[in-house]
Amino acid sequence: TLTNCTLMGNWAPEGGGAYECVLNSCKLTNNTASKGGGAADSTLADCKLAGNTAGSAGGAAYSTLTNCTLTGNSADYDGGASYGSTLVNCRLIGNTASDYGGGASYGTLTNCTLIGNSADYGGGAYEATLANCTLAGNLASDDGGGTYFSTVKNCIVYYNTAPTGSNDSGSTLNFSCTTPAPANGVGNITNAPLFVDTNGWSNLRLQSNSPCINAANNAYATNTTDLDGRPRIVGGVVDMGAYEYQGPGLGEFIGWLQQSGLPPDGSADDVDADHDGHNTWQEWMAGTNPTNARSVLWLAAPVLTPTNLTLTWTSVTNRTYTLEQATNLGGAPAFSVLRSNLVGLPGTTSWTDTNAPVASPRFYQLRVSP
Repeated sequence: TLTNCTLMGNWAPEGGGAYECVLNSCKLTNNTASKGGGAADSTLADCKLAGNTAGSAGGAAYSTLTNCTLTGNSADYDGGASYGSTLVNCRLIGNTASDYGGGASYGTLTNCTLIGNSADYGGGAYEATLANCTLAGNLASDDGGGTYFSTVKNCIVYYNTAPTGSNDSGSTLNFSCTTPAPANGVGNITNAPLFVDTNGWSNLRLQSNSPCINAANNAYATNTTDLDGRPRIVGGVVDMGAYEYQGPGLGEFIGWLQQSGLPPDGSADDVDADHDGHNTWQEWMAGTNPTNARSVLWLAAPVLTPTNLTLTWTSVTNRTYTLEQATNLGGAPAFSVLRSNLVGLPGTTSWTDTNAPVASPRFYQLRVSP
């Protein structure tokens, strides 16, 4: 049993980095084997496997993996990232196989993303069983850009490429999103999934108007949480793909959490990590840095002239701001909108109130919207 260990540059006929081991929060890089370049017959949790190679099958692993990331691994024949493995809540990114299953060959995958993997057949997955997975940006040089002869349930298989079967070839799909409509299976849709961001496939969570929301089958949803660790079923019916739509704005927020190095499972949402008086959700709303106490939203002291009053606040370009005013803080409500839809500028934004009273008090407050 290994915890917080790094296994690098090792070689074995099977399990280049580890064989019949339990690994927790470990890094396996540049290991080599005929089968299971990183690990074989092992159990891995919260591990990162990168740059491992297999002369035959399973560039990264022939094992059981949970909450792992498999990036840039390769196999000379079968399963660039995994072969015959069980993967739950894993990310398979940019792996390659010479022949079959750039991401995964055989095995079972649940709540996983397969992005940018490549092979001759089944750029994403080959003869695998997938449930609530998202496959995008995968490539097959011959057939089945997303999946090839696989069993696919509650999945999104979209934006993959191949000369034949750009998204799928020969698979059975049920309650999944792909195009064209598959020949085998029921409950499928062909509409575009409407991811939050397809630029580099950086955020494959669903927009609020995605047709994949509440469109899958609860019977196939075996996990209580999605890939982010948030509730798997929201609104009574499970969504297609690896990510469950959690509500307005949360898809963007969760992606931002990952970019900030914070856990996406909800444990950081209400935490004020940098002790600046704003929790993580408020920092995202304001477009500030949640790990820098000097990065805050503040309204500076007003600048007065004989006729005008100018207000200045910290701002970012991808937010809009609303200024509110009050003359009596005892009113109900005390504040009313003075000016809305003020587009943020880099650094600071200013606005001048040309009707500020001279002889009576006025109070101002600022609101921000993403």
